[in-house]
Amino acid sequence: MAVYPLVAFSDIKLLATICYVVIIIATICVIIHEKREPVKALAWITVIALIPVAGLGLYVMFGRNHRKQKIFNLKEIEDLEQFDRLSRKQIEAIQNPDMMIRSSISDNRDVITLLLNTNKSLLTVKNRVRVLNNGKETFAEILHALRNAKSSIHIEYYIFENDRIGKKISKILMDKARAGVEVRFIYDDVGSWGLGRRFIRNLRKAGVETGCFMPVVFPWLTSRVNYRNHRKIVVVDGHIGFTGGINIAERYLRMGRKAIWRDTHLKIEGEAVGMLQAIFATDWYFVSGKKRIGSTDKYFPKTKVTEECPVQIASSGPDSDWASIMQAFFAAITRAQKHIYISSPYFLPNQAILTALKIAALSGIDVRVMIPSRSDSKIVYWATRSYISELMEAGIKVYLYCKGFNHSKVIIIDSMFSSVGTANMDIRSFEDNFEVSAIMYDRRIARELEEAFLQDIGHCIQVTPEMWEQRSNLHSVYESLARLLSPLL
Repeated sequence: MAVYPLVAFSDIKLLATICYVVIIIATICVIIHEKREPVKALAWITVIALIPVAGLGLYVMFGRNHRKQKIFNLKEIEDLEQFDRLSRKQIEAIQNPDMMIRSSISDNRDVITLLLNTNKSLLTVKNRVRVLNNGKETFAEILHALRNAKSSIHIEYYIFENDRIGKKISKILMDKARAGVEVRFIYDDVGSWGLGRRFIRNLRKAGVETGCFMPVVFPWLTSRVNYRNHRKIVVVDGHIGFTGGINIAERYLRMGRKAIWRDTHLKIEGEAVGMLQAIFATDWYFVSGKKRIGSTDKYFPKTKVTEECPVQIASSGPDSDWASIMQAFFAAITRAQKHIYISSPYFLPNQAILTALKIAALSGIDVRVMIPSRSDSKIVYWATRSYISELMEAGIKVYLYCKGFNHSKVIIIDSMFSSVGTANMDIRSFEDNFEVSAIMYDRRIARELEEAFLQDIGHCIQVTPEMWEQRSNLHSVYESLARLLSPLL
């Protein structure tokens, strides 16, 4: 009598094994069919094949390619069709040598055209840009702008913490909403996981419209945890905009266990604010259930700024056909003539960027990469360090920032191209996250960022081959193991 249940159990086990193998083979076929980068595809195939069950679970959560499976389609937003028309006109105009009055625009014509083609990132000229080099400067400017808002506040953050600075900002948002100002707030459900229901409920009671980007109830059971809105955007009255690397968190203002966070942000006034507004509008369209905020003068007013600072606001994410920010970085790096300065908290570049940097250094260009000597993520920390040897072999100077944690995402090339934004120099920012960067073609801003970069180098240790060879063998093992996961991080 006892034989039959055992036989039945073995049959079920065999059937389950066959089903699992079929699923694994089908998943691998899907990965191959998607025609991803070979390194990333092989990494996922290895994980799925060698880690039973868990490997498949990791792929479901983190590996699915949403660039092929559009999360939402920007082309649905009819109110923003004007940007498509204007981008086509700018592409035609930029090919005319008579239009290239400023040398900084002429010298970067290929990058500008690239972003117009791939991202409809309009080139704006009438702008006033201020570089904000720390949390104290940034929050002071944001608080001032919010307090003086008259008609609308649009705010979008990956991390918004309910700490002292978060409470201060949320109070202003609620007060302004009660006073009749239109306030819209987008937060990422994973980055802002600590925001409780009461916090959001209080905002809504005060009249603040809120939108949660891709809500995740059980992060470990959904692929949505991998495709996050990493953007940091504030737009006040359509006239003042902020973007950069700084989240809403107290860590940018006080010393913590890992010391204060060093970061870079921008305050923008002028035509480029309209592009930040357009990006917010597309994100709001998604999180609010396809509610449009419109393209009226209320949200896209004419600027009174007369200063000139050419800026393109570039965005990228799984919703677009092209990895626009990465492509812009690649194009700028490959055309560098003198120097390339990069500051990134997480340095896990794809093969294209890594090769471009090596070729630039081997061609005699001064390439400097600044990374933190400490990090908020152990595995990313070791993976980042795994690139140091080959960077130095190509002649790239590597600096470890020691005064706290440097979270700045800055690139400066030849004193005429610069970028400040949310995108790290890593595969996740290039492929998986929703990002935004302000790309500027202005010598004054580039030199100001260069000066800050060189000041930061004063708080760094330059890595030398001799020093690197003396590190412990155990550290080398950590780096090698973390490097295997770098395409997946």
